[in-house]
Amino acid sequence: MLTTTTTKVLEPGDLDAALAVLDRDPVANAFVAARVQVAGLDPWRLGGEMWGWYVLGRLEALCYAGANLVPICAGPEAVRAFADRARRAGRRCSSIVGPAESTAALWALLEPHWGPAREVRAHQPLMVTRSMPADVDPDPLVRRVRKDEMELILPACVAMFTEEVGVSPLAGDGGLLYQARVAELVGSGRSFARIENGEVVFKAEIGAATARACQIQGVWVAPGHRGRGLSVTGMAAVLDHALREVAPVVSLYVNDYNAAARAAYRRVGFRETGAFMSVLF
Repeated sequence: MLTTTTTKVLEPGDLDAALAVLDRDPVANAFVAARVQVAGLDPWRLGGEMWGWYVLGRLEALCYAGANLVPICAGPEAVRAFADRARRAGRRCSSIVGPAESTAALWALLEPHWGPAREVRAHQPLMVTRSMPADVDPDPLVRRVRKDEMELILPACVAMFTEEVGVSPLAGDGGLLYQARVAELVGSGRSFARIENGEVVFKAEIGAATARACQIQGVWVAPGHRGRGLSVTGMAAVLDHALREVAPVVSLYVNDYNAAARAAYRRVGFRETGAFMSVLF
């Protein structure tokens, strides 16, 4: 029995307690909650460790430590505890991402040891909707990507990632992990695209999904097709699938400087409800 404020790496027997913490904010925590619901807390299946912060034996906060470092429901004391553990372990992640307040506090403690970052995106609006827009018709040509279309969708995903993050996902392991992730989304029916004459002109994925909330990611329009309004009608089509088939609440987060994307999402009915922050290495 834990009787003091402490942290530890969670084990499979801690699953129910971890899910209860994740369920406090099903929208903001959708990414991690979806992984935990599928993989449990075994680090090999989860793709990283789940750290827990306890007060008098009760699990109060989490931090996912994998390819991303993600603080979850973490107040100032929990953030300090997670920062201490992360500092001792050394940086293994390619980014720190999560709710802006706790992520900013975590980075302030880690920057002297892990800095400088390649880029810090301090304010990324979290946008949410629960309904379809009344005045936007979904693009009827946006559909699920088929498994035999991997050769079409993968280059579009790489182009989106490189444009968004600033580095290619093919670096390092030659793109094996990234290709596997794209294949997973295609195989699970959560990759959507409009394909014209063998070219992906719009794409997006439902990147994380639980019964309570899901998160759209990877929204991209091919450069030669921008200005046609495809992001609005395409997003409406993906949103329609998400609300009908996945979850009652749909979210995404976007860079604050991307005025065009924010306007397109507002046009489809998304409203800003909070903010995320990303630290990229």
